[in-house]
Amino acid sequence: MPDALIVGATGLIGRAVIERFGSTPVTVLARREVEGLAAQHKQLVAPPERWTGIIAAEKPAVLISCLGTTIRQAGSQAAFRAVDHDLVLAAARGARAGGTPHMILVSSVGAAAKSGNFYLRTKGEAEDDLRALGFDRLDLIRPGLLRGDRPGPQRLGEGIATIAAPLTDALLHGSFRRYRSISGVMVAAAIVALAAKGGSGVHIHENDAIRALAD
Repeated sequence: MPDALIVGATGLIGRAVIERFGSTPVTVLARREVEGLAAQHKQLVAPPERWTGIIAAEKPAVLISCLGTTIRQAGSQAAFRAVDHDLVLAAARGARAGGTPHMILVSSVGAAAKSGNFYLRTKGEAEDDLRALGFDRLDLIRPGLLRGDRPGPQRLGEGIATIAAPLTDALLHGSFRRYRSISGVMVAAAIVALAAKGGSGVHIHENDAIRALAD
């Protein structure tokens, strides 16, 4: 397993990724201390404006970005973009400066730079800008609704959607299968599997592909 550095380690998927790595040491970079991190992992705590330089100095073999927020949590569209686009790109630029060949990004189903939806447009622009950085291999994970225990209070809309997910998923067939819900643990398993892969190119992984990687 190559040396991995994770940003966005305090969220649903980030925490699941660290757990999935098990006894394999990883480096975690966060703006605050990650509680309960096992002793074999390396923890770096720094303000986001320092992340580019820190990642460049660490020279990880693979950068895993699980960064993500919501407009409601962030407080504004500008604050949302500062995390889901700007901070993702800052971390990626640090990785490229340090010679990192491989990056894995947790994005969103429907991400598209030309989308009329601000959330999906921001995700799509982040994907496009990462492509332009020229990683040898770039894996874009595009899950639908994420199921699992999130830190902090559950958002009402997500709670309702999660309850309805079994019925909603059953109605999604064909090209709409990619919008089915998926567990954060399964996404994490796919990410760890991808971290061990070689090869090159840009690879997009949606619901069925994520599930196949996690098996």
